[in-house]
Amino acid sequence: MFKIEAIVRPERISHVSNALEKIGCGGFHYQNVTGQGKQQGVEIATGRGGSTINRSAVPKTLLTTVVTQDMKEKAIDAIITASRSSDNGEIGDGKIFITQLTQVFRVRTGEENEAAL
Repeated sequence: MFKIEAIVRPERISHVSNALEKIGCGGFHYQNVTGQGKQQGVEIATGRGGSTINRSAVPKTLLTTVVTQDMKEKAIDAIITASRSSDNGEIGDGKIFITQLTQVFRVRTGEENEAAL
């Protein structure tokens, strides 16, 4: 089993969640986060005078899901395709982190591992 954490643009999260549901991955959650990567923030116009400020932290959405080995590559491909801003992608489209899990438990029933998913 693998935990997939994807940081994507907030405006792309509906595309990503739809893509995951389409491949049969219905169990995930997401939350709004703020951070900085290689993009090093964004420049924002303020006021009427055309002055700008540099905002180092950028709003993103963190999506988390746990999948089986056979669903892993499909989920990664779905996230990449759905989160790209254009055909070639753009800086700030996001990152995906994969972690191998040793155990998962469903609290309600006590089921373990793949049965708990």
